[in-house]
Amino acid sequence: MNQEQIPQASEFVADLTAAEVARRYAEQKGISTTDGVREFMATKTYSLLMNPKSYLSLESVEYVLDMLTAELSGDTERWLEI
Repeated sequence: MNQEQIPQASEFVADLTAAEVARRYAEQKGISTTDGVREFMATKTYSLLMNPKSYLSLESVEYVLDMLTAELSGDTERWLEI
């Protein structure tokens, strides 16, 4: 992989992670995947995941889902620690 391909690869990984987090989130809440995607995309966790400077896309789906759960439960202190 050359230097020009790295941003594209990073975006691809972030998209895959976001899709799986949204799917699992929807499953946990008992809502459609489409609604899970909509709700996830409205969060700070999603914004951070999509920001290549955060490197959040290098973390596991479970880690990102844990961040999302902390954010949605209002546990901002824990969210910042994660």
